[in-house]
Amino acid sequence: MSDETFEVLLEKLSSGDEEAAERVFREYEPYLRTVVRRLLPPQLRPKFDSVDVVQSMWADVLHGFHQSGRRFQSPAQLRAFLVQAARNRFIDRVRRHRTAAAREQPFEESDSAVSCAARDPRPSQVAEADELWQHMLALCPPAHHDLLRLKREGCSLAEIAQRTGFHPSSVRRILYDLARRLALERKTTASAPEAST
Repeated sequence: MSDETFEVLLEKLSSGDEEAAERVFREYEPYLRTVVRRLLPPQLRPKFDSVDVVQSMWADVLHGFHQSGRRFQSPAQLRAFLVQAARNRFIDRVRRHRTAAAREQPFEESDSAVSCAARDPRPSQVAEADELWQHMLALCPPAHHDLLRLKREGCSLAEIAQRTGFHPSSVRRILYDLARRLALERKTTASAPEAST
């Protein structure tokens, strides 16, 4: 950018010309973002990024141009001023987020990971599970209902056998047979629309 063009651009910028402000911003924004990115530590990246800092700083700088009548002798002087303004805004953001970043822990290490894993199922999932349960009970003779209830509670094959009087291999066979019948029904249901088309 020539000195003459720069002088005209700064004159327009000081007078509040939005087009001039946009040109100056486009000229310096990539450089300012690079400056901020180099300063930004990894633990603060989830809190804000270089775009946040530069845009926030630029809004204040534009307001200051209109009120202060500040003058710059060269593009390098303007750039140095903008870099300092970006650094100051960056320091302000760091101070604002430093305490929160220091207290945060990675998600895997916190107790909330356990509570999220144990989150209650959605109502639609509860309805689907209840529907499947009723269907499973309908497919089995009443003598096997206790066996299914124990399996639903998470009992092992040995525990189910002990509590129902069935042999463990019989419990395994009954559950396998039920699973096979459910799979066959699903396969038949899935292929029925294809056969009708």
